[in-house]
Amino acid sequence: MAPPPAVRVPTGRTTELLLLAAAVGVSVLGYVAVGAAIDRGVPAGAGGYGAALGVLALLAHATVRWRAPYADPLLLPIALLLNGIGLVVIYRLDRATPGDQAAPTQLLWSATGVALFVTVLLAVRDHRLLRRYAWISALAALVLLVLPVFFPTVYGAHIWITVGSFSIQPGEFAKVLLAVFFAAYLAAFRDALALTGRRIWRWQLPRGRVLGPVLVVWAVFVGVLVLETDLGTSLLFFGLFVILLYVATARSGWIAIGLLLSAAAAVAVGLLEPHVHGRVEDWLHPTASIEAGRGAGQLAQSLFAFAAGGLLGTGLGRGHSILIGFAAKSDFVLATVGEELGLAGLTALLLLYAVLVGRGFKTGIALRDPFGRLLAIGLAGIVALQVFVVAGGVLDLIPLTGMTMPFLAQGGSSVVTNWVMVALLVRMSDAARRPAVPR
Repeated sequence: MAPPPAVRVPTGRTTELLLLAAAVGVSVLGYVAVGAAIDRGVPAGAGGYGAALGVLALLAHATVRWRAPYADPLLLPIALLLNGIGLVVIYRLDRATPGDQAAPTQLLWSATGVALFVTVLLAVRDHRLLRRYAWISALAALVLLVLPVFFPTVYGAHIWITVGSFSIQPGEFAKVLLAVFFAAYLAAFRDALALTGRRIWRWQLPRGRVLGPVLVVWAVFVGVLVLETDLGTSLLFFGLFVILLYVATARSGWIAIGLLLSAAAAVAVGLLEPHVHGRVEDWLHPTASIEAGRGAGQLAQSLFAFAAGGLLGTGLGRGHSILIGFAAKSDFVLATVGEELGLAGLTALLLLYAVLVGRGFKTGIALRDPFGRLLAIGLAGIVALQVFVVAGGVLDLIPLTGMTMPFLAQGGSSVVTNWVMVALLVRMSDAARRPAVPR
């Protein structure tokens, strides 16, 4: 009797290609809308912008089709669309600052990010190989975080390496390396972490020899970041640690412990560190500068921008969020989206991030190996935490942290790192969705 014919599993590559075409089209339409609002016509660079974005999309798609044919078809289009929207918003803000043109440089960094996306897919044939480099990743991340201490402060924090006109934020790369370390270590000792050690009241803690090394590494990283007054990245790393610890052990108590520790640390640093204390005061009293007769500060201008946008926004190119000042293209770029695209556009943007994070979580749940599961959830968790911290800061829900919106804000280090994380998620989603080979 002949065996039944093999069932062909759809790869989703055609869907991915169509979504990429839609992402490029939406980005080009946004670029044209900015020119039409400001110049009353199609901007001269619209064709070149669309062609560049299209080439990047085709290059990334061809690599996925070749090296990761069963990857999730939504990850790459969402990343490209977010990157394209970011380029449009930065170009719009460039039109209000003729002496500071950031969009061409951001497009170059985006191309570098796509090139690294392709490189990661070609070099990492199996995500489980990254597990071998856990401690090397931890050491490299620590070096990257220590280096900015030897360079001058920028806006009150030691987070940049500046050489002439070139600057880079090494902490962006460190978060991926630290995710690899945490995933590898917790995957190796997940059973020991889940087993009970010493019981304190209602809490059953793991054995110290298992939890000790990872706590020491975490404390070293957070200590360095506190010395650099980079509290946003400290919060991100701490949140990543707690999320992965909870996923590895399935113990909800770690969430409660993490919230208590983070609250205590936030209160202590907010009271003792002047730079952070100033941001807490701005959070509690965003209009204090107006009441004192000094004019609206950045946070107040951000809130005014969101209020002016209303439900549908003023339209691309018709807002005044550039009044925010020097951080309009980086920390407060979300305010431009809220003003010119309104609540509807802002909600759509946040939903894109939610889908990206959700597909990352789905990939982690579908993977069979513990390391891949923790790494996928950790990378998706980084995006979720970063979006929450940035959006909460500019909306005055939490104090500002100085972090950048993934793919959206100006910054080469950020956009390159985000493309690397998407490449790893694509690689792991290919492993999760690939049909099992019968023995």
